[in-house]
Amino acid sequence: MNDKPSALIHVVEDDAAVARLIAAALERYGFRHACFGRGGDFLRQLRVQAPDLAILDLGLPDMDGMDVLQQLRGRHRFGLLIVTGRDDTHDRVMGLELGADDYVVKPFEPRELIARVRSILRRYQPLAAGEAEAPRAASFAGWRFECATQRLISPAGGEETLSLAEAQLLTAFLERPNQILSREQLLAGRDVCALDRSIDLRVSRLRKRFEQGGHSGKFIKTVYGAGYLLAAPVSWC
Repeated sequence: MNDKPSALIHVVEDDAAVARLIAAALERYGFRHACFGRGGDFLRQLRVQAPDLAILDLGLPDMDGMDVLQQLRGRHRFGLLIVTGRDDTHDRVMGLELGADDYVVKPFEPRELIARVRSILRRYQPLAAGEAEAPRAASFAGWRFECATQRLISPAGGEETLSLAEAQLLTAFLERPNQILSREQLLAGRDVCALDRSIDLRVSRLRKRFEQGGHSGKFIKTVYGAGYLLAAPVSWC
């Protein structure tokens, strides 16, 4: 018998009908949940209890969802799924850059929402006892990436901590340098459609990290019709 409680999901959505739809889907699939109609109420609850994942609407009545994202990623570590009615690529890119793990656009199918929730939760699962790997670090094009801490260190010595999604994407490239990786390969293990363009947004976000560190990021190359490639030698230690 498994006595482990199901994952706790916080739903931050001011549209009561949408919140009910999400809550019903979560309950149907066995997730615990709590709903918040305002960003401030959600942030105050985090002082008492953090969820395993938050589903966050960007259009909240008391504060912009982007502001909520900025506060979350500086202080907390749990899964973040954006639910938005903003059919704007810029908003989705910005959300991912601020640390969201994925997004879904309204209207959406409840099954798609649950698939994305499960996918994000898997990424945040701790390793079982005895499964911990020895810390690894990769050096490439003057950069260094430490897997255990998710730290990216620039050639000039500047340091940034990547989000979990960014770290997983960069690790996929570093483990198979100078190989074309399809979107399906980069989305391995995630319950999303292979045609989903969120991987393109993730690659764009990762490139921007390198640009901010004083590099063009051009060693992550787009191979049109095939996928992406990290064009740099990589050494591990």
